[in-house]
Amino acid sequence: MQSDALFSLGEPAGAPSAPAGSGGADGFTEVGPDSPLPVRMRPANLDELVGQEHLLAPGAPLRQLVSGGAPMSVILWGPPGSGKTTIAHLVARATDRRFVAMSALSAGVKDVRAVIDSARRQRRSGGPQTVLFIDEVHRFSKTQQDSLLAAVEDRTVTLLAATTENPYFSVISPLLSRCVLLTLQPLDDEAVRGLLRRAVTDERGLGGALALEPAAED
Repeated sequence: MQSDALFSLGEPAGAPSAPAGSGGADGFTEVGPDSPLPVRMRPANLDELVGQEHLLAPGAPLRQLVSGGAPMSVILWGPPGSGKTTIAHLVARATDRRFVAMSALSAGVKDVRAVIDSARRQRRSGGPQTVLFIDEVHRFSKTQQDSLLAAVEDRTVTLLAATTENPYFSVISPLLSRCVLLTLQPLDDEAVRGLLRRAVTDERGLGGALALEPAAED
């Protein structure tokens, strides 16, 4: 998967300029009319999130994370397609926190430290809190994960990490112990059916330009 297909590295203040074509102000690639259908149809708020009802109770950690009600670091663990990157989008756009997104496929310790240094300067100057989203965090080496520990512990950054691998084996224990672990479930047939119907009718998607026969929907 191309790392820049979903998001690009948000640049901290004072860091070198990003390559041409990097993402929007929240660290994610801008969504346009020519974006792929799944990208255009990403939920705009938690009420549109499908298939994770066990995480959506009032006051639940996921709602607190999106609302910014509590500065907690979170690891999202779930299979591909369960909504981990979608949740990151909701966090990025729901509050006035500074949001930086990176992929462990392409980022290194230097990138992580640049974000942490920038977040520390922001905090000292009374600027917004920084949320650091790391996709595929299990691909970070132990050294790379170690580089996050102090900043997560003293809340220089609020970490939001996503993984498809069991974090009890793929994330170092000190980092895991400093985060709330949220387990996402795979979408069942009814959840996928609901998403399909929304994409066919919603103006962000196909806008009712076609209709699906029941057999085709199945």
